[in-house]
Amino acid sequence: MSAARTHPYHQSRHPKNPPAMSNMFGWVFGSGNTAKRKDAPKKAIIDLRAQLDLLEKKEKHIEGQISEQEGVAKGNVSSNKKKALTALRRKKMYEGYLEKLQAQVNTIEQQLHTIESANLNFETMKVMEGGSKAMKTIHSGMNIDKVDKVMDDIQEQQQLAEEVADAVARPLGETLDEEELNEELRQLEQEDLDERILKVDATPVSAPITNGRVSAQPVQAEEEDEEEELRRLQAEMAM
Repeated sequence: MSAARTHPYHQSRHPKNPPAMSNMFGWVFGSGNTAKRKDAPKKAIIDLRAQLDLLEKKEKHIEGQISEQEGVAKGNVSSNKKKALTALRRKKMYEGYLEKLQAQVNTIEQQLHTIESANLNFETMKVMEGGSKAMKTIHSGMNIDKVDKVMDDIQEQQQLAEEVADAVARPLGETLDEEELNEELRQLEQEDLDERILKVDATPVSAPITNGRVSAQPVQAEEEDEEEELRRLQAEMAM
């Protein structure tokens, strides 16, 4: 007796090498696929918006059907009550369908808002996490001791720069003795003062005669002027 043939239908349902269970779950849920997981929120938002747009279009269509059946019922309420009653039944059916559509729209809108908020929070968290990592990277090679050392080095270099600038600005050749120059200046000042005093002493004193007597007031006034001028010269020399 020959062996019974296996029906092709049964062969197709029982492959020789069935995939491992873990691979099947990985294929279904996309385990390990980072790109898909990253784009999943965006795809969900796009799909929800498309479905929301479709439901809103259906809402408008059903609202038109309700208005149409209401018009049929009103138009036949006197002439054909059976037709009017049928139109009312259809109107009720469409109204029930419309309520379900509106409930679906509300649910999708809530879910869309939740996903958008969650995705926004996730993106914000990623940006903040990146900022935190950047700050850690910047501060990884820094501490207060290094900062103090850098500031000390900067101050030291500034002092060195000032010393170099002073050295460059210093005149070339022999250095003059400042004390000797000051002494020579004081001698010149004294000679000038002596000359002025001599000129003052050589000035003739003329005293007006009043009733045969020489008035002493002009002489006294000139002496005071001389003393005042002498004090002024001494003050100028002291500056």
